[in-house]
Amino acid sequence: MKKTGILNAELSRAIAQMGHGDCLVVADAGLPLPAHLPVIDLAVVAGLPRFADVLAAILTELEVERCLMATEASPALQDLAPCPPACVPHTDFKRATQSARVLVRTGETTPYANIALYSGVTF
Repeated sequence: MKKTGILNAELSRAIAQMGHGDCLVVADAGLPLPAHLPVIDLAVVAGLPRFADVLAAILTELEVERCLMATEASPALQDLAPCPPACVPHTDFKRATQSARVLVRTGETTPYANIALYSGVTF
């Protein structure tokens, strides 16, 4: 049994399989889920788990080179980003999710609580 880090097997596996430049999206409960995209659905009820908590856990294990958020996201949400996010209109953000490797759905109900994380390298 794993003692530390992300305990969700699907999420842990997805992070371990990320390569340089691959995209992982952490999404609120309302972001459209592209049919062709693998989704790790962590949502239990409205508000659980929270976007901030899931993002914080992912950031302990994923090397992030850059990130993308919607311009409509509040400054408080943008402050959670691991690096200054490139911001695009929400419609463009949704389009960008189409090329993600995986989408992680949270129970977050705060509007525009979504971020695309692009994997960096550790060497």
